[in-house]
Amino acid sequence: MRITIVGSGIAGLAAAVSLHAAGFDDVTLFEADPGIRPHGLGLNVLPNAVREIAELGLLDEVRRRAVPTRELAMYNPYGDLVWREDRGTSAGYAWPQLSVSRSHLVLALAAEVRRRLGEGAVVTDARLVGLDHGSAGVCGVFADHRGALRRVESDVLLGADGIRSAVRAALYPDEGPPPTNGVIMYRGTAWGDAFLTGRSMAVLGDDRRRLVLYPIDRDEATGRSLINWVAAFPPDVADSTDGTDGGKAVLAQFGAWSPPGVDLARLLEDTPDIRKYPMIDRDPLPRWTFGSVTLLGDAAHAMYPAGSNGATQAVVDARVLARHLATHPDAGEALRAYEEERRPQMTELQRSNRSMGPERVLTLAHRRAPQGFEDVRDVFGEDELADISRSYAVTGKFDRDWVNTRPSLSVGERRRPAARRDTWSEQ
Repeated sequence: MRITIVGSGIAGLAAAVSLHAAGFDDVTLFEADPGIRPHGLGLNVLPNAVREIAELGLLDEVRRRAVPTRELAMYNPYGDLVWREDRGTSAGYAWPQLSVSRSHLVLALAAEVRRRLGEGAVVTDARLVGLDHGSAGVCGVFADHRGALRRVESDVLLGADGIRSAVRAALYPDEGPPPTNGVIMYRGTAWGDAFLTGRSMAVLGDDRRRLVLYPIDRDEATGRSLINWVAAFPPDVADSTDGTDGGKAVLAQFGAWSPPGVDLARLLEDTPDIRKYPMIDRDPLPRWTFGSVTLLGDAAHAMYPAGSNGATQAVVDARVLARHLATHPDAGEALRAYEEERRPQMTELQRSNRSMGPERVLTLAHRRAPQGFEDVRDVFGEDELADISRSYAVTGKFDRDWVNTRPSLSVGERRRPAARRDTWSEQ
């Protein structure tokens, strides 16, 4: 089977590795950029996707420059702890949750693609400009920066080219650009002192603003951490500054906000490159698969950055898709089975993230106690916070019991593995 993948981000690279592991060796990725650009800042990979990375044999490489997340702690603007929960192996998962630089994850996946499929498996400077698809096969037309065209015939074409997907645009030509909720995000990374447990993700917020911080790397010699931070606030707040100085804009809104052990002003000052983005997603689609073409990752279900599900679900998409292609005799049937398994779940998750997923507890806390509180039990009913977190985990299929006990997605290994605690150090 000849398989073409459009896009060399996390979804496309994970799909290529997963397909090779499932027995396919005629797989080629086409990337519009002149090379694989490991851009991006920090991200979280939840245990359900870390399990897939481990089954592909990449966990050692990925965790080499990652931080195993120990806890999630959420605070109101006054520093009152609204909710705290263990994460990863500390919460009883058999696999860790990893906070990692996107560039490190992309480079690890790209190196594995080339090792498995050869240097020619990744074609850069190849932008999709045409798509002709049907049940018997598909033809993609790619253009380089000079305008030279290349026609590529394949049995299956996978659109893994992100939130502004050319494949999705070919399937839905009237859709238009990604919608925004108007929220502006500033992002950056900087080296700083470890805070809380040293492996904590801290989220601070009210009903309109969010500040997220977590370490994605650690210098063992100095004990310092590379801290990824994200600040988000709506346009009327963002417009209170001229926007030319990202650090000043963030400090103007969050100067008094920080988890214990963080000097926010110093962290912003030490951030060499502060980037500004609109918060965007995609509306859920009624259909991903058209004949021999389907979508995965952000091309299929881009969602707001809440709950650590962007990269996580892209990896799971890749593994589920590879399994269906390997276990169905007909490619079209396999793509439809993949969509039937993944699309309803991702549609629900996209909608949940539009209310900020588990972070909505901060909105509730602010609305119920806008001046803060002495005891969170005066604000939330018994088990209410735990139920919100648990419900979101079930929606995303990363609840502990499911992750630890479900059958493997590896072809030929459809067995129920014994739950085990990872043996590598989390210190």
